[in-house]
Amino acid sequence: MAEYKDPENTILLELKGGTVVIELLPDVAPKHAERMKELARAGKYDNVAFHRVIDGFMAQTGDVEHANMESDYNPGRAGTGGSDLPDLPAEFSKVPHARGSLGAARSQNPNSANSQFFINFKDNDFLNGQYTVYGQVTSGMEHVDAIVRGEPPANPDRMISMKVAADV
Repeated sequence: MAEYKDPENTILLELKGGTVVIELLPDVAPKHAERMKELARAGKYDNVAFHRVIDGFMAQTGDVEHANMESDYNPGRAGTGGSDLPDLPAEFSKVPHARGSLGAARSQNPNSANSQFFINFKDNDFLNGQYTVYGQVTSGMEHVDAIVRGEPPANPDRMISMKVAADV
């Protein structure tokens, strides 16, 4: 078992190539960090497709309503759903959308983030102050880089599982 600085705020995301370690930022975006842990602990992110993956930009996933590839997967609706929990208010900060950062996906309404998120493939400064940043990949970014591209991908990759390190 690896040692993590803050296991309660460390996410272990299992992808086809291996484990991606994400350090959540509860001091920056407490509601978003808490939501990810709540959904991970409920198993909601397991088997959810990466439904929008743009080369040189980001990989988006987290539609727990329409993108679970083992249960009612609907590729036509993937990316339009969320969880049964209420939407979250924006928690904008000065933390940049750097390579490996986790951003909250949302509609045009800044207070509409729910379960979907994206991982930036590169520094995307134009997103700064517009989308909540609430985590940072600390290892395993090569597995994120290997996610199949497409909007949507013909044969999407999925999150095999997501766990809070404190629970493992």
